[in-house]
Amino acid sequence: MRVAVDAAGGDFAPQEIVSGALRAAAEFPLIGRMYLVGPASRIREAVRQSGMRVPDKVEFVDAPEVVDMGEAPAAAVRRKKDSSIVRAVDLVRAGTADAVFSAGNTGAMVAAATLRLGRLDGISRPAIATVIPAPGKPFVLIDAGANTDCEALWLAEFAVMGNVYAREILGVDNPRIGLVSVGGEESKGNQATRAAFTMLEKSTLNFTGNVEAGDMFGGKVDVAVCDGFVGNVILKTSESVAESVSGLLKEAVSDNPLAMLGGVLLKGAFSRIRRRCDPAAYGGAPLLGVKGVCIIGHGASRADAVYNALRVVRDVEVHRVNQRIVEEIRELKERIEGQDNE
Repeated sequence: MRVAVDAAGGDFAPQEIVSGALRAAAEFPLIGRMYLVGPASRIREAVRQSGMRVPDKVEFVDAPEVVDMGEAPAAAVRRKKDSSIVRAVDLVRAGTADAVFSAGNTGAMVAAATLRLGRLDGISRPAIATVIPAPGKPFVLIDAGANTDCEALWLAEFAVMGNVYAREILGVDNPRIGLVSVGGEESKGNQATRAAFTMLEKSTLNFTGNVEAGDMFGGKVDVAVCDGFVGNVILKTSESVAESVSGLLKEAVSDNPLAMLGGVLLKGAFSRIRRRCDPAAYGGAPLLGVKGVCIIGHGASRADAVYNALRVVRDVEVHRVNQRIVEEIRELKERIEGQDNE
């Protein structure tokens, strides 16, 4: 497998990106070739500071421009053709690489991958699938930010892609699919979710109906389907709540000597919770529905997050996620069209 890494994207690029990528290159035999894409002088300096050995499989690709986090995505992709994001995606487009990873501007990554790689057969819009920690086991949230407004069919397609990802990557047998809405009843939601509900009922998916926040975080679904506006709000809210609860616990413990003693006794449990809630543990979120493997990292990704994101790249390739998505999207549409014609 050949991987292109945007070494200049992210809050802590290139140092953390390069360190995590070099570790993955050394430890993942399946990665046969890795391209570190970005301003060559900055990449070389990051390698020097890391003190790590550069495996023979790693090659530097000079890309003098960088898409900043605040830039308009589509305009930046059109204007900055020598940016690290565009150059990395173009390596996949040219067949030089099989997969691409970036922790840079998410919108630019979505735009570059969609416009330059194209969509898988049968896919109307690609979607970001992210793994959210929850009691018991995590669930897949799709779409986590690629599409702010969605049609009903797109939501049904997201359900299929999320189902494949949960089954193949998380190892969930017959994943339970829920449609995020404002109530559990079929009549609840907006026009798109109500129409998507009908489509998903016709599918062979294990569709459990509408779900609310308590259902998602209460272990009642394995895949939560929504548009990218709602999904991104859920994602960022869950991250903020985790940080807020951690802060509240620290305040409560520090104010009371007895609580401090209890905190010491529970230190191990708190550490385990923190690790489960740490986005770095899940690495990156795949942009499902585009040709090639495209993984998007958190903007604040450190070396561990980059390493884990490249593990996701490996897993998506090994489990042939794209091929399975194409097969199951075809089945969904045949079933919907067949029942509509009855």
